[in-house]
Amino acid sequence: MPAFSKDPITGLPEAIGDVHTGGSLAAGVAQALLAHFTQGGVSAGERLPPERALASALGVGRSAVREALAALELLGVVVVKPGSGTYLRGDASELLPKTLSWGLMLGEPQTQELIEVRHGLETYAVRLAASRVGDEELARLGGYVDTMRASVDDLERFVEADMMFHMDIGHIAGNEVLHHLLQSIRSLIRVWVERGLRDRPHAELSIQEHSRVLEALRARDPQAAAEAMAAHMTTAGLRLSSSLPSGGARAGDA
Repeated sequence: MPAFSKDPITGLPEAIGDVHTGGSLAAGVAQALLAHFTQGGVSAGERLPPERALASALGVGRSAVREALAALELLGVVVVKPGSGTYLRGDASELLPKTLSWGLMLGEPQTQELIEVRHGLETYAVRLAASRVGDEELARLGGYVDTMRASVDDLERFVEADMMFHMDIGHIAGNEVLHHLLQSIRSLIRVWVERGLRDRPHAELSIQEHSRVLEALRARDPQAAAEAMAAHMTTAGLRLSSSLPSGGARAGDA
């Protein structure tokens, strides 16, 4: 796969203009990047610079870049390949319709609603997974919890293991539509999940909640699994909501 051509780190800020405009900074970054892509500034299949390099070049924090890329991934503009990087999916003509999809992205009211929706979807997914999970899958889920336990002081690694735990449950549930819905929601709320886990007590509580879900899955008990996940979604949702600018408190995830 080709990497970004012609040293984009030096030319990108000038190419996309000022992102420090009204509204969410992350939304400004995402909109500016999308405009740059649709103008042909990047070729289909090119790898984007790393988050840290983009943030430095644009003069914004990594969280704003991460949130912007998550929104663009949800729109299908970019694809994230673990261990490789973030790539542009299509060329300028293919991306133009994506600009029309820019709507619910990144706003706090929509984040609250996504938290609520995820509560129901995650609970249903784990109920299905409890009756379909195999020993190899249980071992994998246990590995994610072990990684979380060993990464309490490494937020990025902790959140990655947390998200993989939930993504794997969605896969084990065996319903592709449900799985893709959960992936889309997680992509949008990941930044807020990170903000809700910034202190050790919250991280340790999250580990306990995941462990209870895992225990119910090991027992292959759909009802117990659903109850454990619902409890996790409620407390983690309050944790996540409190990280939003208004400190809202509606139930759902982290």
